[in-house]
Amino acid sequence: MDETMTLDRPGADAPLSVDVAVVGGGPTGMIAAIGAADAGWSTVLIAPQRKADPRTTALLMPAVHMLQGLEVWDDVEPHSAPLATMRIVDDTGRIPRAPEIAFDAHEVNLDQFGFNIPNDALNAALAARLEHKGVHVRTASATNFVEGERARVETEAGPVEAGLVVAADGSRSMIREAAGISVRQWRYEQSAFVTTLTHQRPHGNASTEFHTETGPFTLVPLPGDRSSLVWVVRPDDAERLAGREPGPLAQEIERAAHSILGRMRVDGPRGVIPMESLIAHSFGKGRAVLVGEAGHRFPPIGAQGLNLGARDCAVLRELLVDAKRRGDLTGLAQRYDRRRRLDVGVRTAGVDLLNRSLLTDAFPVAAGRTLALTAARTLPGVRRTMMRFGLGTG
Repeated sequence: MDETMTLDRPGADAPLSVDVAVVGGGPTGMIAAIGAADAGWSTVLIAPQRKADPRTTALLMPAVHMLQGLEVWDDVEPHSAPLATMRIVDDTGRIPRAPEIAFDAHEVNLDQFGFNIPNDALNAALAARLEHKGVHVRTASATNFVEGERARVETEAGPVEAGLVVAADGSRSMIREAAGISVRQWRYEQSAFVTTLTHQRPHGNASTEFHTETGPFTLVPLPGDRSSLVWVVRPDDAERLAGREPGPLAQEIERAAHSILGRMRVDGPRGVIPMESLIAHSFGKGRAVLVGEAGHRFPPIGAQGLNLGARDCAVLRELLVDAKRRGDLTGLAQRYDRRRRLDVGVRTAGVDLLNRSLLTDAFPVAAGRTLALTAARTLPGVRRTMMRFGLGTG
């Protein structure tokens, strides 16, 4: 019997047997599944029907290069806008005031740091590549995970057995909890208000991040005279912004942006995302590995979130290629855990420190932030080091 014939049939008794099962259908899950299939392992992606996602994602060049290697990028690029410059503006109103700084991609021999991409375009391109690579897609929710000689994932459409399970099922990961992996989790008195804008002046492919006393206010280029907005404020203010009439809301956003892009018009859906962070105590255990928000989550600062998840997938693919040469997946989760600890730990701590530094009036903290940005502005070596670190290449 053709195995795919039972894939979406609810109540199928015989388990589907594959090498790698990826649970979670967001971009990180799809990238992980494509990478596993590309490494030569039979792969299934388990996820409920994907919904429209009006948000955008800033992908930095290492993640773009990965999409190029997986032959996804050509379908994504027409919908994206390059990020050639990244500006940071101190708008906290505190003393001392940090200098404005602009990071130019050409200083690290790049045409752009990355691209801002509508999530729907990215998801569509990844879904098409899944099909091309022969990844089975089981359109169902995973309901349980147990380990024995092989891993077993129970789904609404029948069980799946695999040599390795990749948890890409988000910050409240069922796979992570069932595998017995604990997390450290904390919340901030912040929420992110997100939407998209049309504006009077061209953005010049420059992303601008205003550091305010409630968190970052970030404008990220989209194709044409459009930008996506991520505005981190107190939770009640985020709800207030989400409920405002379009005209007054656009005027308030324009004032917060100091009119750098001229008159604005809100032209996309609005959302409010509570700000919380988590980091898993282990990124791999037994026959399960964690990628993306199943293993780490933090505020949207410096375009680190999905890009860190993409690096999870890059390391996972390397290990899967090596395991394919050996013909054995045993021990891969433990090797993955060792490879991801430093990168994830440093990024989580760095974003947490920067975010908290915006929320305090303490003079030493403001002075430290000012000193760091002054050094980056005046010392090219420091600036290039910061850029490479942000890209994940240094």
